[in-house]
Amino acid sequence: MNERLYTLIRTLAEKHSISIDDYRYILDNYCIEAADLLRELAVKARKKIYDNSVFVRGLIEISNFCKNDCFYCGIRRSNKNCSRYRLSSDQIIECAEDGYKLGFRTFVLQGGEDAYFTDEILCDLITKLKEKYSDCAVTLSLGERGRESYLRLYNAGADRYLLRHETAMKNHYEKLHPSEMSFQNRMNCLYTLRDIGYQTGCGFMVGSPFQTNEALAQDLKFIETFKPDMCGIGPFIPHNSTPFAAEKVGSLETTCYLLSIIRLIYPSVLLPSTTALGTIHQRGREEGILAGANVVMPNLSPFSVRGKYELYDNKLCTGEESAQCLNELCDRMRAIGYKVVIDRGDIKKSEGKRNLLQRKEK
Repeated sequence: MNERLYTLIRTLAEKHSISIDDYRYILDNYCIEAADLLRELAVKARKKIYDNSVFVRGLIEISNFCKNDCFYCGIRRSNKNCSRYRLSSDQIIECAEDGYKLGFRTFVLQGGEDAYFTDEILCDLITKLKEKYSDCAVTLSLGERGRESYLRLYNAGADRYLLRHETAMKNHYEKLHPSEMSFQNRMNCLYTLRDIGYQTGCGFMVGSPFQTNEALAQDLKFIETFKPDMCGIGPFIPHNSTPFAAEKVGSLETTCYLLSIIRLIYPSVLLPSTTALGTIHQRGREEGILAGANVVMPNLSPFSVRGKYELYDNKLCTGEESAQCLNELCDRMRAIGYKVVIDRGDIKKSEGKRNLLQRKEK
């Protein structure tokens, strides 16, 4: 590792900010020594705030209907091979009941942009979940909606919203999405969610088609300036029924390298070790935690539909991905020196920041 690379990594750890060119330099000069140093500093930064705690989120994949036609996604509307399903509100509540008994205190409702889930249906569902499980957080990951919709869902009790920005470069975004989708609208949605008061999450795929280190450097600078409460990154994995079926899988090493960098950019961030990491490598999620992540999201969806929410090929949906095998996940975390905790797992911000458990008046 050369002196400039060492100095930049140390500067990032101390100041949590470097230039886009410097991010590009760290990416261009990947080496084992740099990855080891980044991991060491990232783990130190995370432990200072969260100790050895790993937060679990109960993922409920509520629908694989989607109006969008993103070129990388297995549930895109053009995929005629996709076996569509949609959970009822009763089914979703039943999933949460099972999860609560297992120790989950955050439920993530994720789905395609399905017009069936109107504000009325979602607000009623969120209200019921919050009334029944007042000590739990409800996270939504349902794509782009209007400000009024986001506000209604927030006022119904939703705590967090995950919306991957996918890439911070407009020309790259346009290579991943059809022309009717707008880079600017995606970014506007993120700022709207933040303004309303949600704990807001963004993120991107690692190794997506046409991605360059310049694009990744822009992503890192966006994360530095936006300061998301959550940041979900995972390796790109192609789906056989998309235009990108023949593209290469993103790498475990690069994903972990970026997880460490993101932890140093914003030490408080809630950083998942994703299912995609576990899909490309048997120890993928452990490696993500060891690189600085502190969240895992086992699947609470009914077993009959887990295989149908197929964003990419060979998605991990058995074994410890099943909530019923949570004990195995706990054992795997314990084996690498971490503990799964029963907790909402809110972000721990510095003094002077708004208490995220107090709802913003609107």
